[in-house]
Amino acid sequence: MPRSGEQARSRLQEAAIVLYGRNGYDATTTAEIAAAAGVTERTFFRHFADKREVLFGGESVMRESLTAAIAEVSGTPASLAILRAAFRTVVPYLESHRPLSEPRSRIIAETPALRERELAKAANMVEVVADALTARGIPARRARLTAEVGMATIGEAIRLWRNDSAGDLDEYITRSFDDLKALCTEPDAFGEAL
Repeated sequence: MPRSGEQARSRLQEAAIVLYGRNGYDATTTAEIAAAAGVTERTFFRHFADKREVLFGGESVMRESLTAAIAEVSGTPASLAILRAAFRTVVPYLESHRPLSEPRSRIIAETPALRERELAKAANMVEVVADALTARGIPARRARLTAEVGMATIGEAIRLWRNDSAGDLDEYITRSFDDLKALCTEPDAFGEAL
């Protein structure tokens, strides 16, 4: 039996991913997840509101970490440079959860209700990032656009990293932001449409 709340939480997440992968999301119950993790169902609900949330449990950590990292970037760099620096600070957290990342993504892709939840969580994260940028004095419209573009850029970096078992997430973040910069500085990048 897990000794700490964090251990119980981690074991519940691992058990859920194994059971969802083997039996399917819809066929798996919270009682089965709790039993596989060696805890009671009551403990499950102490950590997660429902069986969907066990797959999205890291969202609050990411939200708090990104908000703090955005506030702590020194100087007055451009808004995308702020995000690039902030995203790099969460690399250790994302890397520590890598073993669950790929199977989690597969389970979400296979389950419409989970895809919907992931989209809602992603939209919420855009709002969090935009608010953090606005708190730094970036005008709201620009902060929102930067948040949308920045989240898409880190999403691409994570997708590439997930598909490269030997890949370095920090390197993929750097490459993705470099690609974004190159895209925006192409000759006539914002020219008139034909």
